[in-house]
Amino acid sequence: MKLGLENNEVRLVEYTTEWQEEFARVKEQLLQATSLLPHQIEHVGSTAINGMAAKPILDMVVGVDSIESVDREFFKALQSAGFLRLRVERPNEIVLAKFADDTYAVKTHYIHLVDFDGEIWRNLLFFRDYLDSNEEARQQYLAIKLDYLESSSSGIQEYTEFKEAFVKEIFVKRDLV
Repeated sequence: MKLGLENNEVRLVEYTTEWQEEFARVKEQLLQATSLLPHQIEHVGSTAINGMAAKPILDMVVGVDSIESVDREFFKALQSAGFLRLRVERPNEIVLAKFADDTYAVKTHYIHLVDFDGEIWRNLLFFRDYLDSNEEARQQYLAIKLDYLESSSSGIQEYTEFKEAFVKEIFVKRDLV
């Protein structure tokens, strides 16, 4: 298994169970480096969905009591596990990445740091679980991804925006359950 994408690269690879194994390995590193508890670290994104082709970057959501109160010591602990804070600006979320090497050219892992059991946390877990249990939704999502890739192999922001309507449709279903 080879994880990693260069900046702004968009590429899909076939699903592998090695993603689950890598998540377990990195989760253990995070538990050793921080005061986080196991239930505060979840595997999300397409690499967490059984059978789903995905960008070869492992996404994790890490829930904290309050995103506003995350201190420098916590970031140092995450850094000791190989994660650096990115300059990504998102409401109620801090994004960190792990890189293939110290050139910082290829990202291999993301952490989405959010309020534990807050809206972003619940949406990410619901999306993963819904697609994991719904073959039709999984196929629709894959078709959207492949449709984007027919016209481009770059533009991560554009790729995300291309999928956004579908993702939001799934989030709305969370309130109906």
